[in-house]
Amino acid sequence: MSDTLDILYHDEHLVAINKPSGLLVHRSAIDRHETRFALQMLRDQIGQHVYPVHRLDKPTSGVLLFALSSECAQQFGALMINNQVQKNYAAIVRGFAPAEGTIDHPLTEEQDTYTDQKARKDKPAQDALTRFQRLACIELPVQVDKYPQSRYSLVASQPVTGRKHQIRRHLKHINHPIIGDAKHGKGNHNRFFQTHFHAHRLLLAATDTRLPHPVTGHPLHITAPLDNTFMELLNRFGWHTAVPASWLPTNWQPTSWKGEQP
Repeated sequence: MSDTLDILYHDEHLVAINKPSGLLVHRSAIDRHETRFALQMLRDQIGQHVYPVHRLDKPTSGVLLFALSSECAQQFGALMINNQVQKNYAAIVRGFAPAEGTIDHPLTEEQDTYTDQKARKDKPAQDALTRFQRLACIELPVQVDKYPQSRYSLVASQPVTGRKHQIRRHLKHINHPIIGDAKHGKGNHNRFFQTHFHAHRLLLAATDTRLPHPVTGHPLHITAPLDNTFMELLNRFGWHTAVPASWLPTNWQPTSWKGEQP
């Protein structure tokens, strides 16, 4: 992992990075052994204090925003409360997902061993809403589960609410768990992608964030290109034509697959 973060947007109020998979946003009791955090790395890179205004899970990559003042962070928080921040995620899931849909399924508070020890265990489930669209799908002539073939889909998801692990839990709820999800996915499919496609990460990426600038009000659309693991899979499955050009790395060109065939 590089010591330099990919900066997607930077002005006097905000900075956005393309967080790599495997990097924590800030220090956490869950990963006491970690010594690298996006917050500290970005602070050192731009030479000023930064304020995280939202979070991405450690295994999730993509658009991550920071404010450059506490005042801007508060203004960003108001945008979040008023549902003025729209996010889109790309995910590779098990099975042929529906062409599109809305998942309206309340979620109870998901607790971590360390950070949520003080959370109320009797807290009622909260409303949770996610919209999704299937962008592409493939059937491979390989038996991974009980069927002689294995099916996978590329899905775009837009969380309307912001519950913990919402997309991961909602896609599992409709029986299309994300590949690489150790907690909510299926181990045999995760291992298949690790062994045959060298995909050792959660295949979930925050590709787009749209919002009015918290200070100027100017509309912003910040996009993050997918990483090498995602791109190799899109290339292998012929899915690169199914995604917006902004998701593709600069100067990327499709190549003939040379990896191990499943």
